[in-house]
Amino acid sequence: MNSKHHFVLVGWLIDGSGANIRRKVILTIFDGVITAIEPYNSSDVPPASQFTDLSHCCVLPPLIDSHVHLCMSGSVDKKYRIRQLKATYEESKPLISEHISHHFSHGILAVRDAGDPLGSVLQFKRDAQTRRTMPVIIKTAGKAWHQRDRYGSLIGRHPGEGESLDGALKREKPPTDHVKLINSGLNSLSIFNHQTLPQFTLEEMKAAIAHAEDKGLKVMVHANGVLPVQMALSAGAHSIEHGFFMGKDNLEAMAESQTFWVPTAYTMKAYGEYIDHSLQKGEKAVVEKNYAHQIEQIAYARKCGVKIALGTDAGSIGVLHGEALVEELKILMQAGYSLVQALRCATYNSSKLLGVDKEMGHLVVGQPATFIVTRGTPAQLPRKLSYLEAIYLNGKPCMEYRR
Repeated sequence: MNSKHHFVLVGWLIDGSGANIRRKVILTIFDGVITAIEPYNSSDVPPASQFTDLSHCCVLPPLIDSHVHLCMSGSVDKKYRIRQLKATYEESKPLISEHISHHFSHGILAVRDAGDPLGSVLQFKRDAQTRRTMPVIIKTAGKAWHQRDRYGSLIGRHPGEGESLDGALKREKPPTDHVKLINSGLNSLSIFNHQTLPQFTLEEMKAAIAHAEDKGLKVMVHANGVLPVQMALSAGAHSIEHGFFMGKDNLEAMAESQTFWVPTAYTMKAYGEYIDHSLQKGEKAVVEKNYAHQIEQIAYARKCGVKIALGTDAGSIGVLHGEALVEELKILMQAGYSLVQALRCATYNSSKLLGVDKEMGHLVVGQPATFIVTRGTPAQLPRKLSYLEAIYLNGKPCMEYRR
């Protein structure tokens, strides 16, 4: 055996594709890349110096959170949240780094940031010193776009007076990884299935999305309700974010067009769990109904073949960076997804949405030997994702993120 090869005995391999779990396989790694995945043969054990025994563990691809806000924490303290939104880049930088550390410790090695009012996450990413020491891939929209006098100022800005949306995009500097459009309001906590009007016209959205595509950028669209989602799909959105109360017709249209959906269902559950003391009479029941309805939509999405990419909206009230991904996985499983199907949403599907599928998302020959390890059997997942045994980056263990 070539001394440059390394061999890892895996107890249970979940490759991210949604395929059945494989029991007792050997990963062969050369120069940081997987070169073979074969059944274990006890009569052909490599030398100890070339061998790692993870026969007591599950191995799976790194996790990906497709919707986060790195500038915000999950704090329920209203004054603290306001201070975060008003923070300068220098004030936000330590918090962003802390949140990345939380993601890394939970095996989340790529995140898609959905915007902040100053574009601080974009500046953080562009910081050369940060980029050299950061094992988590950040894809960011910089600042989201919303219509003047409509919801969205806490994560972005609006076109100037008399300026078109695509005109505003054309003057966008510096370049971002994707575009975030906001095409509805927030969910009501007092009126079940309350739907807001779209923020932009169909023509505005089509022109903006066409311009983004000309620049090679995907467009994520915040949209709740039937009409805002329908319009985003008609305009060619690459992903629908949240999608509360969008209805079966829109879900079927998403399945046909293979548009990604990022449901962020845990946001509503977190409201009920973390701010129960501040909810007014009747609001708790509405929050619970909103949450239950989203689970029903996720179950229908599974039946009709919608591509779900897991996203948590980490940074929302009660939605903690890193920890929330496990909760979102549990919700998918509650809606009828098997463990491997739910993990596909958080690995393979999300890697395709973020465009990081060459780096992660699927443990297969030819891909980097970057994976996460949990002690115990698959029956202990997803809970054990909060207590990782190891994280491997290009074939080498790395359990520390240095800020």
